[in-house]
Amino acid sequence: MSDESQTTTDHDEIREWVEERDGQPAYVEGTEDGDSGLLRIDFPDEGDDDENLDDISWDEFFETFEENDLAFLYQDETDDGETSYFSKFVSRED
Repeated sequence: MSDESQTTTDHDEIREWVEERDGQPAYVEGTEDGDSGLLRIDFPDEGDDDENLDDISWDEFFETFEENDLAFLYQDETDDGETSYFSKFVSRED
């Protein structure tokens, strides 16, 4: 069932999901701790016009992703079969 959430740490899977939705990796401005910040996915075509997001490269994104032992929780489709933009970053289970 594709309306259920899935979790992954696979970089290719994450990048493919984001790019299929015309998203781009970003971090929240003002949350930088050294060279990294709080990660987000920016979906500018979906009206997600958060001025506090700074786009970053995939290399920077995955470096921060790994440094913080994160996993990507996401949903492919909504309950009504539409493309879902739901995602969030969670701690990895050891």
